[in-house]
Amino acid sequence: MRLIAVSVLFLLTPLLAVSQITKNTYICPPCPVHDTLTFDHDGVCPVCGMNLIQKRDSSDINKIDLHTGSGNFIVDEGSSNNDKMITVFYHKPKNFSERSPVMMVIPGAGRNGHEYRDVWVEASEEYGILILSLHYPEKYYPEFWSYNLGGMISEVEINDERTAILSYEINNDPEVWIWDDFDRIFSKVKNELQFETETYDMFGHSAGGQILHRMTLFKPDNNAGRILASNSGWYTTPSTDEKFPYGLNGITTTDEQFVKAFRANLKVFLGEADNENETRGHLVRSPETDKQGTHRLARGKYFHNKFKLYADSLKTDFNWELIIIPDVGHDYKRMSKAAAKYLYALN
Repeated sequence: MRLIAVSVLFLLTPLLAVSQITKNTYICPPCPVHDTLTFDHDGVCPVCGMNLIQKRDSSDINKIDLHTGSGNFIVDEGSSNNDKMITVFYHKPKNFSERSPVMMVIPGAGRNGHEYRDVWVEASEEYGILILSLHYPEKYYPEFWSYNLGGMISEVEINDERTAILSYEINNDPEVWIWDDFDRIFSKVKNELQFETETYDMFGHSAGGQILHRMTLFKPDNNAGRILASNSGWYTTPSTDEKFPYGLNGITTTDEQFVKAFRANLKVFLGEADNENETRGHLVRSPETDKQGTHRLARGKYFHNKFKLYADSLKTDFNWELIIIPDVGHDYKRMSKAAAKYLYALN
């Protein structure tokens, strides 16, 4: 019996080892506790209710292997910030070709890149679009100043109620801003898939919309084609009296930079019902932001109109458009579908 027991144990040991090696670990990336809370199965996060995804380890960083369908890969933030990681959730359609359009999606403050990706799957398959939806983890990009503001301020102190910024430092070093990530990720994917498409479209909702309008202003030299900044909570305006990030006071800018920015194919993409009656999402109310309006629809119009006047003062072309989607409020799913229709069905 002893020999039999030893034999059985010997046979089971490699099987157990294989099971341990291949066992998947699942996490909820947008959840604040995702670094400590893991699961051995897929499903829904019991903390926040979002879908769990398979965790990738450090050996997978910068390994980009896109199969048909949905998946994800991890990239670092480049030479200056290679200790920070970004997860890219993708969907590659069945009819993908070397001339397929590419859509890069920037989620809202929930940073739920996998769910934003999932909303775009139907359009991806219908129009042959490669979807790349970015997730910036709170671990590496804490709070709104690392995400919504792209790292353009630091040393931030906020009040106990978390309704106002008490003090901060303006960061004029472009090397630590996140705007270069988008071209770099596009180039990595283009190199992997060897497609011919030279530019990529962008859609960002809420906090993602804030990211895209600031990228347009402060990194106008990029490979983005059409940029849809959707339902931003508040904006950086051309006021030289207002301190950045509300205006331009304190941040390094040039007229040449803005001339390039005004040539961008930026769409200020707003929901008609994202007005004073909308209760979804967190809307910052402060003396600085309320100068732009008291709701997102008003603030988006204010932003577009103020920069139109600024472009006129520079006597330069202004290619931005204000687009209002009827009967839609602060709803990233419906705005995503409207964006897909606008970009790929109507144009």
